Formats: sequence, C-alpha cells, structure tokens
Amino acid sequence: MSTTRPFSPGDRGPEPSGASGAAKGGVPATGGAEEGAPVAGGSDGGAVPSSTPEGAVSAAEASVARQVRRLGFEGQSGVVPLARDFARQALYAWGWLPAATADQRAAAEDVLLVVSELVTNACLHAEGPDEMWIACDNKVIRIEVSDKGTGQPAPRTPHRAGRPGGHGMFIVQRLCLDWGVVRTPGVAGKTVWAELGAPA
Repeated sequence: MSTTRPFSPGDRGPEPSGASGAAKGGVPATGGAEEGAPVAGGSDGGAVPSSTPEGAVSAAEASVARQVRRLGFEGQSGVVPLARDFARQALYAWGWLPAATADQRAAAEDVLLVVSELVTNACLHAEGPDEMWIACDNKVIRIEVSDKGTGQPAPRTPHRAGRPGGHGMFIVQRLCLDWGVVRTPGVAGKTVWAELGAPA
C-alpha cells in the first residue's frame, strides 16, 4: 500500500487534485455538490443534462455511474458517529445495504470502519476533519477526509496487536484496495483517501 502514489489502483488514471478523474473531493469539474446530495448521476441513476456540443461527452456524463456525497464538519460535534451515519445512509442509497449475503454485510461494515478510522485520525492528529467525501462507482467505494493537519498518516511499524492505540492506519491498510494522501501546493492540510472494493 502506498501513501504517495499519484495514481489509483488499476488503470483509473491520474488524480491531479485528489480524486479519480475529478476535481477536489471527487466532484466532477462540471458541477458542485450540496451537503449530503449525490453528484454526477445521483442515487437515482438519472442522466445529467449536457451543455456540451453534440458528440462531445461532458465529465458529468462520463461519470453518470459515479455517485458522490459530501459531508461538511464545520461547527459539528460528535463527528465520528455523524460520519458513520452519513456513510451508512449512502450505502443504503447505493444498494450496498441492506446486505443480502454475509460478504455484502462484511463489505459494508468495512466501509463504515474505514470511515471511522479516517475521521478519528483527523480528530486525534489534525485538529479535526474539514469535510468527508464518499463516492461509489458500483465496483469501488472511495472515502476522502480532508483536514488542516501537516502530519503524514502511516501505519505504526512494527504493528503490535496487543498494544492500545495506533491501529487506525493499519486497519485502513488491511481493509482497503489502496489508500494515500493528497496535498495541494500552497494549501494548508491534506486529504486522506481510501478505496474499498464491492463484494463479489
């Protein structure tokens, strides 16, 4: 697992500003997101109107299958349960819950655990999270948590399972397809992202 790789796993291409083929936070460059609202196709799977010339494909149309939700933490308390509840609602909207099989239930629980770990890390090591983005393209769930912290998250090495604390990024590393940190030059803070695969 890499915390510095500029590319997502597979052939998903470069992440110039922290999300696969999208602007900051996973929002396509052609539009913004309302808090808690799906973006680029939404949870209803409907088409996004196009203002591009005939024959051209807009970024929004290219990512109709990609659904994105944003949660801002400004002025919020209890951010870890808030983030878990928000992610759980997204999983229901995207059909990951209710789970029909034990594998699907385990995959959804893994997503919620990674959300908890990333938000908790931002609370403990970066003065709290600014916002969280969660995106789904039916095969991969991507979670991004931004904060103002300067530190570099990394699994504690060596990992000692019996020792209290220090397990967050080890858990993220074990559960995720990949994860990493994106920084924007000249902007304080970072975005920690993680991707989990859908159950077979």
